Amino acid sequence: MTDQIAYMDVAAATTAGMSYKRRLLELLGITSGQTAVDIGCGPGTDLGALLEAVGADGRVIGVDRDPGMVGEAQRRHPGADVRRGDLHELPLADSSVDAIKVDRVLQHVDDPQAAMAEARRALRPGGRFAMAEPDWDTLAVADQDVETSRAFARFNGRQVRNSTIGRELVRLCTTTGFHIRSVEPVSILFRDFPTADRILGLSRNSARAVENGDLAPAAAQTWLNRLEANPLIAGFTFYLVVAEA
Repeated sequence: MTDQIAYMDVAAATTAGMSYKRRLLELLGITSGQTAVDIGCGPGTDLGALLEAVGADGRVIGVDRDPGMVGEAQRRHPGADVRRGDLHELPLADSSVDAIKVDRVLQHVDDPQAAMAEARRALRPGGRFAMAEPDWDTLAVADQDVETSRAFARFNGRQVRNSTIGRELVRLCTTTGFHIRSVEPVSILFRDFPTADRILGLSRNSARAVENGDLAPAAAQTWLNRLEANPLIAGFTFYLVVAEA
């Protein structure tokens, strides 16, 4: 649990992480006095920003299914109402909130559209639902060994349940009955090996790919050595989508 929380904190503190989170909050358009919800809130990474946005007269609710995450979020943000719950069955009354955000969570859930339907149920008419999700099919790692880079990217994508969810958000939201307000692609770029290694799992996932037979051991190690020794370019596309109930 400690490692997972640390990973989330590191990802949120990267330049790219801070930038897209700030933009998502802008697009959500929360105003003072509203009720805002962060579903899949984790250790409360974004609850502070939501509390600031709704002001003293507003309310912030965090929802996460992991009791450890709920406890950490409650410890960090006692001013928020943090609840244990599943995205497929939100602990929220019908038409009870003004804004909901979800960040890098729909890529992991069993049924993203069911989670979207729950968000729509909980939103008041005209309420906004802001989503930030990656498209792991777009992952690219620059190296002279293009085939190893491609094999790593394919393997990495298979580790995520809904690896192309970013590009699917508009279709799924529309099918669920939302009106799409905005769609923005965001390029997430890494220029240093330590950060890319931590966030993209260059070392750990290439080792897993070798174990799985997706990468040749010698090629994978040579690839990693070059990435660490040379200027690094690696990235993928995020989608920021805001829908209205």
